[in-house]
Amino acid sequence: MYHFIGIKGSGMSSLAQIMDSLGIEVQGSDVSKHFFTEEGLIKRGIKILEFSKNNIKEGLTIVQGNAYNEENNEEVKKAKELNLKILSYQEAVGEISKMFSTICIAGCHGKTTTTALISHVLNDIVGCNYLIGDGTGYASKENKYFALESCEYKRHFLSYEPVYSIITNIELDHVDYYKNIDDVMDAYQSFINNTHKCAIVNGDDENTRKLKFDKKIMYYGLKENNNVIAKNIEYKENGTEFDVYIDNKFIDRFKLKLFGEHMLSNSLAVITLCYLENIDLTKVKESLQTFKGAKRRFTETIVKDNVIVDDYAHHPTEVLATINSAKQKYPNKKIIAVFEPHTFSRTIRFHNELIEVLKKCDKVYIMDIYGAREKPENYPGITYHIIADKIKNSENINRNEAYKLKDYKNSVILFMSPNDLSTLENEYIKIKENEL
Repeated sequence: MYHFIGIKGSGMSSLAQIMDSLGIEVQGSDVSKHFFTEEGLIKRGIKILEFSKNNIKEGLTIVQGNAYNEENNEEVKKAKELNLKILSYQEAVGEISKMFSTICIAGCHGKTTTTALISHVLNDIVGCNYLIGDGTGYASKENKYFALESCEYKRHFLSYEPVYSIITNIELDHVDYYKNIDDVMDAYQSFINNTHKCAIVNGDDENTRKLKFDKKIMYYGLKENNNVIAKNIEYKENGTEFDVYIDNKFIDRFKLKLFGEHMLSNSLAVITLCYLENIDLTKVKESLQTFKGAKRRFTETIVKDNVIVDDYAHHPTEVLATINSAKQKYPNKKIIAVFEPHTFSRTIRFHNELIEVLKKCDKVYIMDIYGAREKPENYPGITYHIIADKIKNSENINRNEAYKLKDYKNSVILFMSPNDLSTLENEYIKIKENEL
């Protein structure tokens, strides 16, 4: 029996579901608060307990979530006292990944959607196992491929040795761990060096072009110096259309029911992988059109004449991509942002960039900073004001203040945070549905 400490974490939930799919007995524990990642666990009947040292017994193998240690969690402490076998999340994933032809998807932005997109396409055509950072995971011993979202935080992705690696972009993030962009580049260089067969890299990204690799590398993007190129692009209200050229040869015209240049770029990564694996690109073209998106990545709900969008965006690049996607799909609606800054260190480092991006909206609501692993007392004087005070059309909003949004009509309301904003979103929906 494997016991997951922090099973509601997005990666932990996915891994637990994968192990359950493979016939491995699993259970886990976490806080009582509801998270969207519970859905898959509940559906599979995986037991979710509340944290308690009494959960830890002889004979268990522990998978330890990265947020927990013996100082802050009684279960970890008890497991060490009993001298149980303890695997970190990434060590456990690494063990599973060795069973399959693993494709690791990394990047500061877009890795969740790209992993979901690859999983969708390969599963449609040849079968695919997957671990996605939106809390979903599945595996069958019969499948050859394993699509694995691979996070750079604390160099966790160095636990994997993929057959293919995909790198969507490289930017400075996780500034509580990485000292500067050179430190990030060093991590990605080590990651690409672990790749056995081929690296598939966004060639339009300045930093990815700096990586060195002694095996095969395929660049994708919109610029002419890539191996796989999108041309004659049309961004429409119902999606995106483009021609694909591989090594200067026209392949086909593709259509996506997806929005924004970032989604076009992600799809090129998938097309490149399938081309290298000799998978029928006509079937790939068909499958791409049925992809509906990853969880909490531009997830839409229609409320009367408004659209609410739930999105994981928290880095300035991601926030801009979400805003641009809304403008492409809904050019005649006002764009309203509800943004929760995530971690004090990231807010301090990127507040100027966030200000410039959020100014593109018609109205901005800034929530209090969500500290996550950081404590507010270590950042005295740092509040949401660091962003809000520089945006004229902004104001503060809290989870119990959905009424502030009730008067908007013909608008897109973007709820953006890696943290769960469903309480605020659901209250807003309730208010609108009860209106006469």
